[in-house]
Amino acid sequence: MVAESGGPEDQKPQSDEARSAFAPPAGTMHPLSPPEEDHPTSEFAIPDGVVSDASGAASAGSGSAAGSNSDTLSSAFTPPSTYKAQQSPPAFTPAQGIPMVKLTKEAPWQDRMRTMLRMPVTERPAAESIQRTDDETGPAVPRVLDLTLRIGELLLAGGEGAEDVEAAMFAVTRSYGLDRSEPTVTFTLLSISHQPSLVDDPVTASRTVRRRGTDYTRLAAVFRLVDDITSDTEVSLEEAYRRLAEIRRNRHPYPGWVLTAAAGLLAGSASVLVGGGFLVFVVAAAGAMLGDRLAWLCAGRGLPEFYQFTVAAMPPAALGVALTLTHSTDVRPSAVITGGLFALLPGRALVAGVQDGLTGYYITASARLLEVMYFFIGIVAGVLIVLYLGLQLGAELNPEARFSPYNEPVVQILASMALSLAFAVLLQQERSTVLAVTLNGGVAWIIFGAMARTGNISPVAATAVAAGLVGLFGQLFSRYRFHSSLPYITAAIGPLLPGSATYFGLLGVAQNELDTGLASLSTAVATALAIAIGVNLGSEISRLFMGLPGAIGGASRRAAKRTRGF
Repeated sequence: MVAESGGPEDQKPQSDEARSAFAPPAGTMHPLSPPEEDHPTSEFAIPDGVVSDASGAASAGSGSAAGSNSDTLSSAFTPPSTYKAQQSPPAFTPAQGIPMVKLTKEAPWQDRMRTMLRMPVTERPAAESIQRTDDETGPAVPRVLDLTLRIGELLLAGGEGAEDVEAAMFAVTRSYGLDRSEPTVTFTLLSISHQPSLVDDPVTASRTVRRRGTDYTRLAAVFRLVDDITSDTEVSLEEAYRRLAEIRRNRHPYPGWVLTAAAGLLAGSASVLVGGGFLVFVVAAAGAMLGDRLAWLCAGRGLPEFYQFTVAAMPPAALGVALTLTHSTDVRPSAVITGGLFALLPGRALVAGVQDGLTGYYITASARLLEVMYFFIGIVAGVLIVLYLGLQLGAELNPEARFSPYNEPVVQILASMALSLAFAVLLQQERSTVLAVTLNGGVAWIIFGAMARTGNISPVAATAVAAGLVGLFGQLFSRYRFHSSLPYITAAIGPLLPGSATYFGLLGVAQNELDTGLASLSTAVATALAIAIGVNLGSEISRLFMGLPGAIGGASRRAAKRTRGF
């Protein structure tokens, strides 16, 4: 019966693979598909009868049917077609009002920008005077951000604090009209983000600091460039790029042999501070210069700074041990080794690290203090190697010995000034700042000697007070010259560095007298922290006597990185 009713194809049974498990059985009708208008729509689709903003005007003019599901919705970040600044609704104003803030040009840009950074974003005033450009639209945003990052790179590589670097970057962007910019500084990374408005996409750029070097002449030149950009002086973007390129190409103000001689003068002056005579001065200077040349050789071979510090610490310690083996009574070996340590202790990095921590930049502070720890361990390793060898050869080193009292204050004041002078040359400072920092170092030593020796006050407390005065005077000098405060502070704290406590601590460890050695090392650490905290406290005290930029309406001075909410 099947053969009569169907053709040849109908006579072949279908295989199981040819039939779908979801196919309707034979004899049933396929269900009718629902009409097109009954299909479910998205919950975000525009209902019928509602005209979108993008097509409302066109629909009204053409008289066509209002709206359809095919209308294209605009982006959430696209401003409405009726959005204009003049037609925007009035902003909410709190009952107590908004305090008026006006940053006057009389205050240095460092104070103005630091005040801005410590303000909440909603309370910051409008942008300052915009630098003139060839067109009315202003410079391109990426180029301004690139210039800002390059300026911040030079400042951070030169050892400037993170807050001051952010203040400089903030000043440059606001001077070129980018008032909605937020700079961020860490130990080796700088980034900045600019958002033109709340409805525009932000533009972000970053830059990594690969190499760091000490050149305070370059640092002062960058500060002058930022001061000119933020002042009424017309500095176009091209002019700023040209000046920045000249700053980067400029050679160091002192040649290599002058730096080596300065290292010797620093070590010799430090040995005189701790009771050494003329012969001690000569031997300590020779050891420091030999260590400096060995460090330059290691740097030329590409060795990390850790090994450079280790190698530089060995020659002064070796000369001190050699003098002990000769049983010379006219030379104090401890003074020779201590003088060499003075030339190596990383006081600049320590002050910058503690300052970043006190101002709330904890990541940068941790990285800088970790760097200081590595340098210190390198110095310790170099000195301990030589001391162990000396003990094996029979050198009689006494960890209980102490230096002679300060019986010649005039000589030691002159030695402290010579130490600060040599330190300033090693930091590549401008010649115009060397005299000021030399006098500042002499004043610091006078305060320390008067309190520690005459007043019998704790050396740590005396160091903190002397360092506070150094920070106070350095901040005042920098405001007078519109420069960074580092050239007036870093070299002046040289006479206060804990070289003697470090030496006796290392000697105690080398002779297995851990109690004496750890006690001396603890004193060295406490003295170093007292220097850093005193410098920062002196700088903050100097700002208390300065007028707050734009304090109109009783505005209070903002703290750095407020963590307690007030």
